[in-house]
Amino acid sequence: MKKNREILLISCYELGHQPFTLASLSAMLQQAGYTPVCVDTSIDALTDEQIHRANFVAISVPMHTAMRLGEQIAQRIRTLNPAAHINLYGLYALLNADHLLKENAIDSAIGGEYEIPLCQLIAATDTGSREDVPGVYTRTHVSGPWIQRTPFIVPERSHLPELERYAHLEWGNDSRVVGYTEATRGCKHTCVHCPITPIYHGRFFAVPAEIVLSDIRAQVARGAQHITFGDPDFWNGPTHALRITRAMHQEFPALTFDATIKIEHLLQHRHLLPELKETGCIFIVSAVESLNNDVLQQLAKNHTAADVAAAFEETQRVGITLRPSLLPFTPWETLESYLELLTFFEVNHLIEHIDPVHLSIRLLIPPGSAHLETPGSSEWIGEFDPDAFGYRWQHNDPRMDQLQAQIASLVEQADQMNTDSIMTFFQIKARALALQGQKFSAFKAMRQYGERKDLPHLSESWFCCAEPTSRQLCAKQA
Repeated sequence: MKKNREILLISCYELGHQPFTLASLSAMLQQAGYTPVCVDTSIDALTDEQIHRANFVAISVPMHTAMRLGEQIAQRIRTLNPAAHINLYGLYALLNADHLLKENAIDSAIGGEYEIPLCQLIAATDTGSREDVPGVYTRTHVSGPWIQRTPFIVPERSHLPELERYAHLEWGNDSRVVGYTEATRGCKHTCVHCPITPIYHGRFFAVPAEIVLSDIRAQVARGAQHITFGDPDFWNGPTHALRITRAMHQEFPALTFDATIKIEHLLQHRHLLPELKETGCIFIVSAVESLNNDVLQQLAKNHTAADVAAAFEETQRVGITLRPSLLPFTPWETLESYLELLTFFEVNHLIEHIDPVHLSIRLLIPPGSAHLETPGSSEWIGEFDPDAFGYRWQHNDPRMDQLQAQIASLVEQADQMNTDSIMTFFQIKARALALQGQKFSAFKAMRQYGERKDLPHLSESWFCCAEPTSRQLCAKQA
């Protein structure tokens, strides 16, 4: 261990997959001569002994759920080991740095390409240097995100929990072990609500294909039968993406994969979909968000409701499942358009394509959000809520806030009771129609829905844009 440093790397939650942010940083630190201890608190308990031994703690917060959990862990570490340097890194770290530094919860924060600044920060604390480290935000040094190309190396996963302990691919009676990697970082698009926008501002970096393939090989050797490409948009660089999937399929022809691709790119590059299918793609996640064109324009999604319908047709034509992520509760959505969203999935027999949690998701406005810079935002954005790490807002139609709260509770209870997802969908529709004074039988609708589709999906629902419920926060703390 270099200079007797005890470096503790912590992941709180990364959508049910083995934490890439620990694997990538661990590889860089080991190359620099350190031997970090890695703990994924969504899988294993963080012990008091580990906390007491640590001189330097880095907590990964790539998403809002992880930020909520990470703040609680930082407070625990501060109490048990006040001398340890506590760093947050990831998308949400820099966005929340001011508040957390003021509360003495952390000592530093890094946003953007985190590996190099973190390694330099650890080296500086080794020598007792008081000089400011570029890309590191502290109480004495204000820094923006570090947006420079990382000298990528193969992620180190040997000290992480086994892949079998994470989310699986489920498809009928088949269950497959899932690996996770990233072919790019950042995003060339600037959707207004996206936390990537205030950090990367439309920039993205391609990870060398051989690095990605080496990471895939290592995970296949550890049992991976399916790979999730976690890029914000796998087709930010479609040529780069296809180069990787072709080589992966040639080496591992039985390996399947999924990826996240914008509706815009699915239509722009629809001619590439057959090859994507041939090389093992079984489903695509796409940020549909809404079918209200006013909402889509406000979010700068660069697609329309008609485009969404066309994307479903194109993916169905080639035999790839499209799994949309949704953001149905924004200031611009209406009760009528919410019901139209439900009707679209019901009439087109697409209910199986969505996880019920997506029908409850409410717009989050973290510090630094591009929404804060849009004209007229002061009219609907309220005060900052430090407990929620976001700004408050209310819908001008109180029924929408009431509906969102009801659906969030309903979805949580359905998840606890393992309720049939089709039934949950129609229970949601019943709640929405009730606010219009209409009666609706969820049981009758479920009976009339017809034959169920058996679609591939991950066993962990996609909570990236959702504010975590109290049960999720408890469950993710092992």
